[in-house]
Amino acid sequence: MERSAHTGSAARQRRIALAMALLALAVLLGSTLVGSVPIAPGEFVDALQSVVTGEPAGLAASLLDLRLGRAASAFAVGAALSLAGVMMQSLLRNPLADPYVLGISSGAAVGALGALLVGGALWMVDLAALGGALAISLVLYLLARRDLDGHLQRELSGDSSTLLLTGVILSAACMAVVTLMLSIAPESRLRGMVFWMVGDLSGTGWRWMPWVALCIAFGVLRARARALNVLALHAEGAAALGVNVAGLRRMLFALAGILTAAAVTTAGAIGFVGLVVPHACRQAFGADHRILLPAAALGGGAFLVLADTLARTVLAPQQLPVGVLTSLIGVPVFLFQLHQLRMRKR
Repeated sequence: MERSAHTGSAARQRRIALAMALLALAVLLGSTLVGSVPIAPGEFVDALQSVVTGEPAGLAASLLDLRLGRAASAFAVGAALSLAGVMMQSLLRNPLADPYVLGISSGAAVGALGALLVGGALWMVDLAALGGALAISLVLYLLARRDLDGHLQRELSGDSSTLLLTGVILSAACMAVVTLMLSIAPESRLRGMVFWMVGDLSGTGWRWMPWVALCIAFGVLRARARALNVLALHAEGAAALGVNVAGLRRMLFALAGILTAAAVTTAGAIGFVGLVVPHACRQAFGADHRILLPAAALGGGAFLVLADTLARTVLAPQQLPVGVLTSLIGVPVFLFQLHQLRMRKR
């Protein structure tokens, strides 16, 4: 009976992963075909062959190369934010937590906007954003490390109040600096700074950073999925079953910080992806992290690719910041999720 149940669970995992992968592939394919200048389906295969060979020839191949790179980066950013959202919800034991709740994105904003304010090149903006995110992560760990690797009683209680409050305070301090920079920025640079703040993928091509962070984090998390399931039930039960709760919480904090830093460095502070998608996947597929992790990663990637496609086509040739679209989509979806959750509790 136990073996049959395990086989059924594994089959369900494969079905859900396959369905989500097909959905993500369909969204990626659709995003490369549409735009202010569409690519006809008949031209797609020849254009793809040209892109693969590294010598895109013709308008269709050039457009496909640009859109494919942007869509790939959008997928990696969305998957990273969604996966970080799953980890933050597990770390804080709160289904409403998101990757930005600890202020890591605010640190990236200070670095990026500082580089934009002085007219830095793109690589300088990326480096400054990454440095700001990592600096806030380090300060946060030093100030709230007792929450992550404290004594046994703290491990059993899963108390994260100090960690959460410290993150909120650091975020507020960073946003004050951001407001100061926006108030003194010259008009010529203000538009770019605002677009970065709300999240923007225009001009983004092939980026390796979010993919590397995503692959490493997903590999580590898949290996610890069972431990995450036990931790989600109760931290005391996890410790009794031999799970190193403090070590697991440190791992979640570090990986969520790395994923958030990579995503925000690539595309700016795109909201709601790391909040709505993990919550929706948990409601649809359950809380088993063996299913939740791949579903959230694939769903988050597909969601951001779809939002970015709308951002560059709805008012084409003008492009909107993708963060505006994710917020416009995410707010009603999340309110609906809250309504459904309240109705289930009655």
